[in-house]
Amino acid sequence: MLKSYYTVKLEGSEEINIQKSRFIGYVRRCETEQEAQDFIQEIKGKHRDANHNCSAYMIGEHDLIQKASDDGEPSGTAGVPMLEVLKRKGLKDTAIVVTRYFGGTKLGAGGLIRAYSGAASAAIEATGIVKRQLMQEIVIKVDYKLLGKLENAVRNSVYHLQKVNYLENVELVVYVESGQEDTFKIWIIDLTGDQAEIAIGKTSYLETSMSP
Repeated sequence: MLKSYYTVKLEGSEEINIQKSRFIGYVRRCETEQEAQDFIQEIKGKHRDANHNCSAYMIGEHDLIQKASDDGEPSGTAGVPMLEVLKRKGLKDTAIVVTRYFGGTKLGAGGLIRAYSGAASAAIEATGIVKRQLMQEIVIKVDYKLLGKLENAVRNSVYHLQKVNYLENVELVVYVESGQEDTFKIWIIDLTGDQAEIAIGKTSYLETSMSP
């Protein structure tokens, strides 16, 4: 698993108008190629009357799955420019569909490249980008007399306090960046005078918004 990567929030859309043509960009996070293909078909079904439904997606930890479709536009003027937007922004597990309703004015190859790139970028900006950081859940169990000191220290640290469980002894559930577990354990031992029980929990991604 990657320690961190960027992708989009779940989904969103945005429309731009160029020379009376409507370009409607749709973005969705897709973790498999099948999800990306289903998303493309969903948008095509929604806009059956459109002149074009061009698409691009990049899937997988190492971007091994990359596809682009011009859907009838001149070769290389739609799908590939959209795919380049994903690459330039460093986004993984992301699919884009840009629907075009022709407005009567031909844009030329350069104009189409700028239009589809612009629609893809606008849709991504409207959807928002997140950083997914691989985190290790660590559960710290201490006596209640240590709660105030420990909770305050964690909240003012680089670690993420997820929740506090008020049981016979209090439990603090903390997210620590993958690879920093030993450093965190030593810190907790020093902080509590070796009066804490430390247990490893699940591994998961924590998402942080990078744009609106």
